[in-house]
Amino acid sequence: MCGIAGIIAPSGRTVAALDIKLMSGAMEHRGPDDLGYLGWSPEAGVALSRDPLEAVGEASLALAHRRLSIIDEGEGGWQPMATADGRFAIVFNGEIYNYLELKAELQGEGVAFATHSDTEVLLQALAKWGVQRALPRLTGMFAFALLDTANRTLTLARDPFGIKPLSYARVKGGLAFASEIASLLCVSGVSRRVEPSALYDYLRFGLTDRGARTLFAGIEHLPPAHFAVVDLTRPDQIVPRRYWRAELGPTLDIGFDEAATELRRLFLDSVRLHLRSDVPVGAALSGGIDSSAVVGAMRALEGDGLDLHTFTFVAAGSNINEEAWADMAADAAHATPHKVSLTGRQLVDGLDALIATQGEPFGSTSIFAQNRVFALARQNGIKVTLDGQGADEILAGYTPFLAARLATMAQDGEWGRALRFWRGLDAKTGVALRAMRFVLPQALQGPARRLVGEGLMPGWMDVSWFARQGVRPVAPQKPVRGDVLRHELAESLTDRVLPSLLRYQDRNSMAHSVESRVPFLTTALVEFLYSLPEAFLISDQGVTKAVFRRAARGLAPDAILDRRDKIGFAAPEETWLAEAGEWLDGVLSSDMMNAIPAFDSRAMSQEIEAVRSGGRRLTGDVWRWVNLARWAALYDVRFDP
Repeated sequence: MCGIAGIIAPSGRTVAALDIKLMSGAMEHRGPDDLGYLGWSPEAGVALSRDPLEAVGEASLALAHRRLSIIDEGEGGWQPMATADGRFAIVFNGEIYNYLELKAELQGEGVAFATHSDTEVLLQALAKWGVQRALPRLTGMFAFALLDTANRTLTLARDPFGIKPLSYARVKGGLAFASEIASLLCVSGVSRRVEPSALYDYLRFGLTDRGARTLFAGIEHLPPAHFAVVDLTRPDQIVPRRYWRAELGPTLDIGFDEAATELRRLFLDSVRLHLRSDVPVGAALSGGIDSSAVVGAMRALEGDGLDLHTFTFVAAGSNINEEAWADMAADAAHATPHKVSLTGRQLVDGLDALIATQGEPFGSTSIFAQNRVFALARQNGIKVTLDGQGADEILAGYTPFLAARLATMAQDGEWGRALRFWRGLDAKTGVALRAMRFVLPQALQGPARRLVGEGLMPGWMDVSWFARQGVRPVAPQKPVRGDVLRHELAESLTDRVLPSLLRYQDRNSMAHSVESRVPFLTTALVEFLYSLPEAFLISDQGVTKAVFRRAARGLAPDAILDRRDKIGFAAPEETWLAEAGEWLDGVLSSDMMNAIPAFDSRAMSQEIEAVRSGGRRLTGDVWRWVNLARWAALYDVRFDP
């Protein structure tokens, strides 16, 4: 686990050693254990060093690596790493969990190894098999840059789910890339102008990390499951190519019990691989089905030899407090529990640092709670954690997925079945309204939302400013035909929910030099789950994650597996913001807030006054206003051309 960065100079130019040093320094927290640099030019070849001046010199390409030592902690895992013949070199962020199996396969093909690191396995796999053959064989989380000196190319690649980040910016005919946006902003010429359509999605729907877009117009993400081969003579011409997608083919002809048995096998195999580490491994535990099953699987696989520690956020005195469930899971797994609780004052004191950590605005204050959980893990000597992130997106754990299941029944004409399903739900009205969105043409989404008080352009947004930027208000929901639930699950992997959650988790964990692993997110698990009938994921009685509840029996306590409430990783946002009081008023009336042209200042003032007088609740809208204003101030963001 690490941070990577690189600069490719325009043709005929050289890289400034100071630029790559600054980029590396901006992500020191991602790899406090070691660092390294690579410089390359056609004339001088490859140079490696811990000194940027020594490595880069007159290079036309520079790479930087920050190391968090997890596997092969000694010199064997140092990066950048080159092949013995000097043709290939790599900087790599992440872990390849099946590296031992790949290593044995490569050795069978005559490849010799000098280290015990997964980095060398990845490098040799890419050199031996080529990028397109190697990528589908990797089980892991990764972002890497592979230099091929013979073909004079640099290949950038990212894991199938985007667990590990990689962003880039075209700069004056060259290219810069890094694990974090803060590193890219160290390079002169990278634009700080806001991306208007991304800003609309964030303010209106709380959506971030959609595809390649970031909140900065001049910075893009390499999308999950993509790679790009960059010609070093034309580095600004980057064209990402997809190498994997979750296919929605015909469903398997399989019984429920058989599916549960196979799912249990796949899940345990994934947890087994994710436990590979040369340093202590713990778990982030909420008390929900997913993280409890992960903790139970860790104990089942490792037995009494594992010194298992869990880390939990406690929302004391709140109706979203899951402490009792987390205690139950920890006790069942014979784990040592650690807990942290927070206040609004702590949120205020740590908000700017958290926004700087994230690099872009984020959706809710729960991100602060998550950040402190990773801080707690590091304070207790844990460098690696496993948790349940991603399970809701592949097992249909969220309320909107209930609506998708209902929509499938309606589209198939199964009205009696749909009615029985709907009657068994708690939030009947909300699910019915959401289900309608899967049926309505997109042109009718706006009018339909206005009827229920959810217009596409609320009064506090400046319609004219967005129009001048060419932004057309559009609902993220589109009509779907066929298996609506399976379609929505696949969509959530890449376009809506999961990418932002993974970004939050990566930045929060790495801010404390902790590697966060997510064993639910493997292509084998996803491909199997997405091949199952929808009723296996959400039963006709409205039970979410139905097949996994069966698969996890004996791993997590039955009481947890039988839970029907869905809290997720939540924080008492309204309480925290209310406790922030005077500080919140200060941000809402600040010069920065008033200077953001995307807001209608008069309508916003009315909304704020309603909050102060008690006529309006503190909602997610208010949180996003505050977050955006502080982000814009910290990063000197520009809103106009």
